[in-house]
Amino acid sequence: MDVIRTFADIEGSMLAEVGGKAANLGVLTRAGLPVPPGFCVTTEAYRRIAAGLGDVSDPARAREHILGTPIPDDIARAVVAALAALPAGPVAVRSSATAEDLPYASFAGQQDTFLNVAGPEAVLDAVRRCWASLWTDRAVAYRDANGIDHGSVRLAVVVQEMVQSATAGVMFTANPITGRRRQAVIDAAPGLGESVVSGAVNPDHFTVDPDTGRVLERRLGDKRLAVRSLPGGGVEHVTGERLDAACVTDAQLRELAALGARVESLYGAPQDTEWAFDASGRLWLTQARPITTLFPLPDEPHDGLRVYFSFSVAQGVFRPFTPMGMAAARAMSSGVSELFGNPVAAPLAGAPAFTEAAGRVFIDATGVLRSRVGRAIVPRVFDLMEARSARILRGLFDDPRLSVTRTSRGPFVRRLLKVMARHRVPITFVRALADPEGAERRVRRQSAAHLATLAAPAGASVAERIDHVATALVKHVTPTAPRVFPVAAAALPMLLLASRLLKGRATSAELQVVLRGVPRNVTTEMDLELWALAQRLRRDPEVAARFLREPAEVLAREPLPAPVRDFLSTYGHRAVAEIDLGLPRWSEDPTHVIGMIANYLRLEDPALAPDALFAKGVAEAEAMIEELAGRTRGLRRRLVRFALGRARELVGVRELPKFLIVQIFAELRAQLLGVGGELARKGLLAGAEDVFFVTLVEAKSGKDLRGRVAERRERYERELRRRHLPRVLLSDGTEPEAVASGGAAAEGALTGSPASPGQVTGIARVVLDPVGAKLVPGEILVCPSTDPGWTPLFLTAGGLVMEMGGPNSHGAVVAREYGIPAVVGTPDATDRVRTGQTITVDGTSGTVTIHDDTPPDAQDAVAVTPDAQDGPPTTEDAGATPSSRVSEPAT
Repeated sequence: MDVIRTFADIEGSMLAEVGGKAANLGVLTRAGLPVPPGFCVTTEAYRRIAAGLGDVSDPARAREHILGTPIPDDIARAVVAALAALPAGPVAVRSSATAEDLPYASFAGQQDTFLNVAGPEAVLDAVRRCWASLWTDRAVAYRDANGIDHGSVRLAVVVQEMVQSATAGVMFTANPITGRRRQAVIDAAPGLGESVVSGAVNPDHFTVDPDTGRVLERRLGDKRLAVRSLPGGGVEHVTGERLDAACVTDAQLRELAALGARVESLYGAPQDTEWAFDASGRLWLTQARPITTLFPLPDEPHDGLRVYFSFSVAQGVFRPFTPMGMAAARAMSSGVSELFGNPVAAPLAGAPAFTEAAGRVFIDATGVLRSRVGRAIVPRVFDLMEARSARILRGLFDDPRLSVTRTSRGPFVRRLLKVMARHRVPITFVRALADPEGAERRVRRQSAAHLATLAAPAGASVAERIDHVATALVKHVTPTAPRVFPVAAAALPMLLLASRLLKGRATSAELQVVLRGVPRNVTTEMDLELWALAQRLRRDPEVAARFLREPAEVLAREPLPAPVRDFLSTYGHRAVAEIDLGLPRWSEDPTHVIGMIANYLRLEDPALAPDALFAKGVAEAEAMIEELAGRTRGLRRRLVRFALGRARELVGVRELPKFLIVQIFAELRAQLLGVGGELARKGLLAGAEDVFFVTLVEAKSGKDLRGRVAERRERYERELRRRHLPRVLLSDGTEPEAVASGGAAAEGALTGSPASPGQVTGIARVVLDPVGAKLVPGEILVCPSTDPGWTPLFLTAGGLVMEMGGPNSHGAVVAREYGIPAVVGTPDATDRVRTGQTITVDGTSGTVTIHDDTPPDAQDAVAVTPDAQDGPPTTEDAGATPSSRVSEPAT
């Protein structure tokens, strides 16, 4: 392998040879974009230097090895010769790691860059220091956070003609806060772009429409600091007076936006770029990499604006679906569509409204918003199950792009009546009102009989078994809902009747008390059964001690006590994130159940026991019924008592449909495991479990699927680390909740620039120097600015507040990647916020609210030095861990 490659020689496929930064510069150069000329010292040179590195678990030792190893003469000569081929003058020397500028991890600022390097000896020294920077604590911590193996990473080095910029900065070709695509978001400051990238300056901030060149937002920073080149090499930081005028003209902004559009078109995805205008006004492009923090858009063709609702988030499933789980969800969506009279031509492809992004299930809700009936009904339903999504959808009602086009209620009513008639909903409804216990018993009996019919035919082939599963998903899962929901829905008219009879005599809070401790809630019954199981185990001290002592993962591999086996025989079909058919059921992996039993065994306070709390809820509900009934007289009193009692009898059944559907999932999952075993025996899969990383169609294909499974497992593991999930997403990338959150700041709040969306309330920790600093997990880091040396602190921070910097600075980029709310450019934050105070950081609106102005003297530190890091506050001092109170605007 060559040790030198010029930019013109580099192709995008050479990541292993030249690293991410150089690969991108090669692509940009070959596309004719204005990239300063340069070359790359390839990873072959690093490999030779690092050959004796050995154990990579000690970053300090690795750095010492690289810094102490002489550069071989042939490599040094090659670097000097390539340097001589560049235009005379200083160069920029930048690290280019093989794990860098990736679609899922930017590695912004994690390895070193050296600017305005003059002379061959200085260049060789900078190259060596770039190699060593692969082993800084911050780079190691970042790789750990992104699940990247240290031993697999190599480093190349970019040497590039230095642009002596008059103005420079960063441009994102999509809005990193709102998600909106086709918006150029530009931060600019005088001098070299390092001041903007590092967050050392409050830059000018602009948002530009690249299609029209119109400046949509203009916010000027003070630009008091500039980084400038020194004549003999190196740079200086120059602090001056506040600059009130913009450092770029509107014409330059239009030129930048047009350049950004060209770069995005080249890569086919939004890009994070660095740029510079030299003294003559010429625009240079010095770097481009993917924006790693944007939520992917559904890959669906569409006309006009579409609105996607996250079904995953609404169901409380934040992890990605397995490929088979997603295939099952698609098939079931076809069943739902067929239920409402819209058969799907290709059922396994899913209903037209079904889509996915980042392994999560989304529903195209555009039709709902364009329908008068949809607007009237769906947000009200969401009010009960997903209130934040309801608010977001209502906020879109005034968007002229989503005006109502279907005004008639007739088609919806006729379709609903057909569904109700076909599934005998009115009869079920009346029977439930007359006899709740009998109605539930009837539903369970029907479902058990139906489940027994879903076994695969004896002797069926792989293809026949897959067809059987597919048919069950399309035809037999969805009808469970109309069989069961009317029983629970019968509680609603009873509550409405009681509310009407008690009008002016009862509050909504009092009516809610009536619904505590309701019977026939299968989830509550399960929890109480698990508690009773723990109490039986507690009576055997030896068994209880094992559950408290041994890790759950170990106990799950051993024979389980009979009471646990009995519990799993009833509830073993359940799972965490159980609507994903691809995830193991408790009967397959009882680790979670064992962990819950251990938690119950640690509970010593009888007043906090689940059965005691449930009984208390029952008593409070029954007492409230009598209290409310006593506020009326005669027939009205009897009706109130009957209506509220009947509502309690019925409302618990709302958990039953999912319970029964998951029973079907467990049966179908067992059949698919059998298919997986057969495919593994044929050498088409590595193991039976791998069947859940292919689709139904693929499992039936007869092809070798092992490579595809490995690729999907890697992607799945990456998606498990995604922390920011939108509740509602528009097809142009906008997250409406992020846009709506940007309102006026509360009185007394600190204001800055929104940098990473979300909101967190926690304990502030003011830090002026990252050396030796520590954060209690969940504390909010308040600091002057950040460079890459600060980023290990981000791993435990619940939020970030910076006095300096813009939304495109390196600290903001890393905060978005780690999913922590961040506000930057917040004047005097380290003076106005004190360590130990409770603050709220709103990374969407750009505000910081201080909730208590007089923290304890022990925590009253204007600056926290490394010597003061081990004291209070602790997590216990703060109550709940602050990070447990994070709420992202679109998560």
